[in-house]
Amino acid sequence: MSGLDVELTGLTVDYRDTRAVDSATVRFPADSITGLLGRNGSGKTSMLSTIASLRRPTSGTVRVDGRDPFEDERLMESVCLIRESGDVLSEEKLKASLELVASARPTWDQAYAEELLDAFGLDPRKKPGKLSRGQRSAFGAVIGLASRAPVTMFDEVYLGMDAPSRRRFYDLLIADYVEHPRTIILSSHLIGEVERLFENVVVLDGGTVLLAEEAETLRSHGVTVTGLAADVDAATAGLRVLGEQVLGPTKRVTVLGRIDDATLGRFRAASLELGAVPIEDLFIALTEKEARR
Repeated sequence: MSGLDVELTGLTVDYRDTRAVDSATVRFPADSITGLLGRNGSGKTSMLSTIASLRRPTSGTVRVDGRDPFEDERLMESVCLIRESGDVLSEEKLKASLELVASARPTWDQAYAEELLDAFGLDPRKKPGKLSRGQRSAFGAVIGLASRAPVTMFDEVYLGMDAPSRRRFYDLLIADYVEHPRTIILSSHLIGEVERLFENVVVLDGGTVLLAEEAETLRSHGVTVTGLAADVDAATAGLRVLGEQVLGPTKRVTVLGRIDDATLGRFRAASLELGAVPIEDLFIALTEKEARR
């Protein structure tokens, strides 16, 4: 089974007096990896929870493969949300949690789950309470990957892992995605680590969709400019510079904004080197109130 298209239209989620998601309209394309980015409290978890049918929208619609997943048992089987908190049987051995998930997921791959347990050094005979935070996070990753659900969402699931475990998770994710395409949504604060995986990017800010673009298109919102300091300063005068690095006579600055042909010509005439801007830098700039103004 391949991935399913996810589309939200005018999605609003309220918690009493707090509006977590505000009239969000966005599409997560089938068979792609989308990064869902936002500062704390931006509404990422609330949005993912409605897609996973864990709560009803206050207003607006959620459509998975063109249908409302809420209380649609067969469709809900196709949507898997893995949260950093775990969502496992806390008083049972890991093996029992795997058996429960296997019974609820038609796409579950037991052999792959066992491979993943070995990869992360997890003993299925242990209980969650005997695991470190990083091991619990790794177990959540095992469930998400082995479920092979047509829509698989990871909500900060890898925050508890150490750097080698996170790297292992990223490599396993991309390898299995190539072999078994599906719709994957990654919500993360570790943007610098995961942005290489993104085909699309959705940025939430204050519960609204700030932008939704292909990753390469987003990267075109800025450029790095490197060369002799005086030449860089002259060529970037009047542009919005996010940051700079100086090493002896050489200077590199990061510029926010689309670069027109005239500016590109100015850069090239000064023999300046141009490069791509990391999505993390663009995200920080785009979600600053000053940048939005």
